[in-house]
Amino acid sequence: MPPDSNLPPSLVVAVMCAAWCGTCTEFRPAMDRLASERPQMRFTWIDIEDDEELCGDLDIVDFPTLAVFRNGAPLHFGPSLPLEHVVGRLLDELATRDVSAAADWPAALLALGAALRVRAGGATG
Repeated sequence: MPPDSNLPPSLVVAVMCAAWCGTCTEFRPAMDRLASERPQMRFTWIDIEDDEELCGDLDIVDFPTLAVFRNGAPLHFGPSLPLEHVVGRLLDELATRDVSAAADWPAALLALGAALRVRAGGATG
């Protein structure tokens, strides 16, 4: 789900799923549409089994699970209804929010945000 723009992303959206998950397979085209409608955001699909090293010790039990970052810092982490309009509204709302330093995020989530930021070439998302 690459962005259409070379500009730094406003948000990095990590969608965590599993290849064997039918819900994830059905939801992927919706996420692709959301990504194409939001070129200012960078979307990445993470298979929790194939990308186990990237996920670290994150406890992901429901699919899809979304992790949304700005500048490598988490804005949101949790399971989502696999409904395009619900996720779209969530992303649009998160795009208007600042990072909250007060949140008590798991260390594995902070590490994922840092890894995705490095993957993005140190961009601002």
